[in-house]
Amino acid sequence: MKVQIVNKSHHQVPAYATGLSAGMDLRANLDQPITLRPLERCLVPTGLFIALPKGFEAQVRPRSGLALKKGVTVLNSPGTIDADYRGEVCVILVNLSNVDFIIEDGERIAQMVVARHETVEWESVGNLDATERGEGGFGHTGVK
Repeated sequence: MKVQIVNKSHHQVPAYATGLSAGMDLRANLDQPITLRPLERCLVPTGLFIALPKGFEAQVRPRSGLALKKGVTVLNSPGTIDADYRGEVCVILVNLSNVDFIIEDGERIAQMVVARHETVEWESVGNLDATERGEGGFGHTGVK
């Protein structure tokens, strides 16, 4: 699938690390480092602008290594980039650790997965069909 991209960063366009990777790393595009203090959040620019085809979205997700090793994650995970959005792709990061985290230019800060989605047309009905689960939720099926 071809997706149009404008790269105003000083880095290469996102790429798959392996042949079976689902996500592509997004890199910070910074003039100077950002210090992200504990429990602080910030918007990190990537310098990328994309045009997805109708029926697709780009999901911005955390990088597992950054979350595990540094306690830094994507706050609105997954963040959605809609097909009609033409602004810069930015990443909302939050530092859940107890130490400062310095974001350097070119640092891999998140991953992006492009996925197909459906457009829903709601159908109003009086009742929903019955299921074994019914209205049970929030751990209902995991305890016996």
